[in-house]
Amino acid sequence: MKSKVIIGSRGSKLALAQTNWVKAQLEKLNPHLEFSIEIIHTRGDKITDVALSRIGGKGLFTKELEVALQEGRIDLAVHSLKDLPTELPTDLTLGAIPERENPHDLLISNGIQNLRQLPIGAKIGTSSLRRKAQLLALRPDFEVLDLRGNLDTRLTKLKTTGLNAIVVARAGVNRLGTPLDSAYEIPFEEMLPAVGQGALAIEIRKGDKDIEPIVSPIDHLPTRQAVEAERALMLELEGGCQVPIGANAQVRKETLELQAVICSLDGKKIIRDSNSGPVTRAKEIGVELAQKLFKSGGEEILEEVRQITPTEAGANGP
Repeated sequence: MKSKVIIGSRGSKLALAQTNWVKAQLEKLNPHLEFSIEIIHTRGDKITDVALSRIGGKGLFTKELEVALQEGRIDLAVHSLKDLPTELPTDLTLGAIPERENPHDLLISNGIQNLRQLPIGAKIGTSSLRRKAQLLALRPDFEVLDLRGNLDTRLTKLKTTGLNAIVVARAGVNRLGTPLDSAYEIPFEEMLPAVGQGALAIEIRKGDKDIEPIVSPIDHLPTRQAVEAERALMLELEGGCQVPIGANAQVRKETLELQAVICSLDGKKIIRDSNSGPVTRAKEIGVELAQKLFKSGGEEILEEVRQITPTEAGANGP
């Protein structure tokens, strides 16, 4: 049996906040073990001056962590689930998916209360094609500008670069405990989040009998069922993280409700639908909804998008 457990994490402020939260949960449950964090820099961390949609390659923020896991340099890796490709290496698995944080997107602005109140031609910063497409679908007059960096950097740019607003994930703001003067939680009717947004993924080696029982107690079944439906939809659509697909699944007692959207990059074409059923059919619900979206014109939209941007280009950012 292990006496020391090494947790792999990216080095960003948000990644470390998430990993330290996981570490604290595991320490409570396993007081006899010693846990430490190993910071591993990913390709996505090193390329900071290029839009995510222009960077090719799967696992932009996860691959180096997975290699460290496969090589035995770490015992588990903590990811933002939305960064993780829908197909994992065959020798790795998700040992736990803790209870999800708020999955909504958040509009942060200088006193504006919602998207409809922003002025004509408002400039909005985001690193996500998904957010850009849905913003333009709602308000074609918006000027959506690429914005990368950690939350503090983005908040600074909001004040110094003439932006009217930025859009980020509510979960990241909550986990960092960042105080905000003006923020508006965008309802799902206006913007669906990235697949897996708000959820953490604890990745381990498949069949690791030492680590599996250590992490499994913090698995949250309703969250796992919800993200299984979302990831099954994404896999069926063959969509990467930088393809404008939004989805959210919610579990209510024994029923899972999944809604999803596919947008063209300019927001002019938008297809939205939903599906529901027993939670025991989570993956099937995702696959069925993907097929409905395809038949409604989603396949054509995604093909157009792929002619412009690399697939599996990276993450949606905070």
